[in-house]
Amino acid sequence: MPAPPPPPPPPRPPPPTPPQPPQAPRPGNARATRKAPHGVLEVDWPFFGEMCRALALKIFRDYDPEVVIGIARAGVIPGAVVASILQRDFASMAITRTETGGRPVVIAGPTRLVTGRRVLVVDETCDTGATMKLALNAVRELKPAAVKTAVSFRTGEFRPDFYALETDNFIILPWDREVIIDGEIVMRPDYAAKLKELGG
Repeated sequence: MPAPPPPPPPPRPPPPTPPQPPQAPRPGNARATRKAPHGVLEVDWPFFGEMCRALALKIFRDYDPEVVIGIARAGVIPGAVVASILQRDFASMAITRTETGGRPVVIAGPTRLVTGRRVLVVDETCDTGATMKLALNAVRELKPAAVKTAVSFRTGEFRPDFYALETDNFIILPWDREVIIDGEIVMRPDYAAKLKELGG
């Protein structure tokens, strides 16, 4: 009898899977997973972006500004983002307090582009509304066609025409959470003090 055929060769093992490069952490992940203490609203960049989009949508539905004015410093950031989303002209004005708890003063007024146009004045927060009222008076002196107000956070008694969120929490913003002091980047002192006070 003829010899039986040899058995087929065993299947080749699959090639080894090449090692995957380590994944870089996504910006903000570490901070987003750390829970802020009670009484603190710690805003990261993605959350800030969502707030600006929500605020711009509210404004678009009820008002059609031709010029957006951001109140420097903090109001310039949401103001510029909202203006970009609405595709409208943007300019800034500057209001400051000469001392803690002092009255706000205008140090750089609004552009004359507001004359005869629909204007939106934007700040980051408003509590008593002293800064926003001062800005409104400065804009109205230039005789706009209309003027309304918007903030990211409503934090007190003043009610702007538009706001993204109402809160009484202490707010930590992403753009000045860390500042340079004596040549070192450190957490802003008032932020650090508040977190320590609240157990963060």
